[in-house]
Amino acid sequence: MGFKIFVVEDNHEIVNLLRKSLSSWGFLIEACHDFNHVKTEVDQFAPHLILMDINLPYHNGFFWTQAIRKDSVVPIIFLSSRDDNTNQILAMNFGGDDYVTKPFNIELLIVKINALLRREYTFVSDRSVLKFQDFSLDIIDDQLRTGTHSVTLTRNETKLLHLLFSHQYQVVSREDIMSNLWDNDIFIDRNTLSVTLARLRQKTATIGFAKFLVTVKGKGLSLND
Repeated sequence: MGFKIFVVEDNHEIVNLLRKSLSSWGFLIEACHDFNHVKTEVDQFAPHLILMDINLPYHNGFFWTQAIRKDSVVPIIFLSSRDDNTNQILAMNFGGDDYVTKPFNIELLIVKINALLRREYTFVSDRSVLKFQDFSLDIIDDQLRTGTHSVTLTRNETKLLHLLFSHQYQVVSREDIMSNLWDNDIFIDRNTLSVTLARLRQKTATIGFAKFLVTVKGKGLSLND
């Protein structure tokens, strides 16, 4: 399965162009359907990268990027007809990773997408599947599996489990986890890790994995039985 890209764009012609062009490169494309619940759809699809327009119904792209940045550092590329420096600066300040003006060159956009994915997902070059007891973590497909059961993870959940799977039976400090997941992002506070971990425990409890996520008081987190 390829990288997943979520498109937040209300121009159907542009959406169709992106879907056709990016699919031919092996990307899995999903477009936003409900522009009043963009964050919800992002959480459900768990993309590896987001293409974000600025001018949107209900709330603009800056609003949704700020909402996404509360618990995710998924790469976001802005696509906008606003070509002034002010909007490009705002886009970066709200958490964007790149800015492409419309009309855009699709080949250049694909180059930028691939560059961001290489930068953000270099950790997948080690091993694509890691094992712990009867569980398998697929860090490309963002899946945690055991037997015939599986759960779909967000990118940050995958990165957190990748860190723990790589240090089994060791205590990983909260500071190391936050640095690995968010790299000192100014939009992230310490409570974000607690929220991420709580959601991960709730999600993985359905396949019997949550009990192995052991909190070591005052030290950090351990993947341990």
